[in-house]
Amino acid sequence: MESISLNNKETCPVLGIGTFMLTPAEAENSVREALKMGYRLIDTANAYVNERAVGRGMKKSGVEREEIYLSTKLWPSEFENPKAVEETLERLGVDYVDLLYIHQPAGNWLSGYRQLEKALRDGKTRSIGISNFEGKYIEELEKKWEIVPQFIQVEAHPYFTQKDLRVTLDKYGIRLMSWYPLGHGDKTLIEEPIFAELGKKYGKSPAQVILRWHIQMGFVVIPGSKNVDHIRDNLAIMDFELTADEMAKIAMLDKGERYYHRTDEQLIQFAAWKPEFEKA
Repeated sequence: MESISLNNKETCPVLGIGTFMLTPAEAENSVREALKMGYRLIDTANAYVNERAVGRGMKKSGVEREEIYLSTKLWPSEFENPKAVEETLERLGVDYVDLLYIHQPAGNWLSGYRQLEKALRDGKTRSIGISNFEGKYIEELEKKWEIVPQFIQVEAHPYFTQKDLRVTLDKYGIRLMSWYPLGHGDKTLIEEPIFAELGKKYGKSPAQVILRWHIQMGFVVIPGSKNVDHIRDNLAIMDFELTADEMAKIAMLDKGERYYHRTDEQLIQFAAWKPEFEKA
């Protein structure tokens, strides 16, 4: 598995499995099988309410904890909970995570970020990140952080390459982890002729070509699936490389258009909602 270097000298696999919208049973199965196949990056979150299942999947995979790069996120309703990090670790069944995010710029997000910085100093996480902090939110955080984050997790795909955000990321060496990497099921993206053309050349599916594009953009990509065959297919992207000319052609698809549009009203709702965590 290829890895990238972070601005704190840690490393992270370039490809992982996401668990968004997976039930606990699905998450446990996907994590277990993905790790058996050779995946080493697992991404979850408080809000996915499947952290316990992710922990079970990790244990049942037979892969040693030290070999797994585990990423999770604190939800806004947990930002002012002084035990949020410890409770997250308890649900996952681990002593530390490799990457801890704050999930949304909602509620008292600065308190949440301070929790990340403390967790890093205390050895409860090895890296920290921000999720969905774009525009004015990352500009404000930039003035207030004591420790620069290692990652940001945001929507990114060939139609929306986060050009403006990457100017700030490049300044600090912050890495981008993509969600909606395949366009959130939008057939228009998958069916772009260039992906069929390149898929034919390399013996890959259009989805595999897009995932390879993410990696060559310098992004970490975490496609999620409950389908074991899809999980296996997503892993089979390490044996080819797109040329500079092919990457340039894909760049022409960038419309600067995202699929997900969050509102200020939703941020208020996020801060008020408390996940109903899976029972031990």
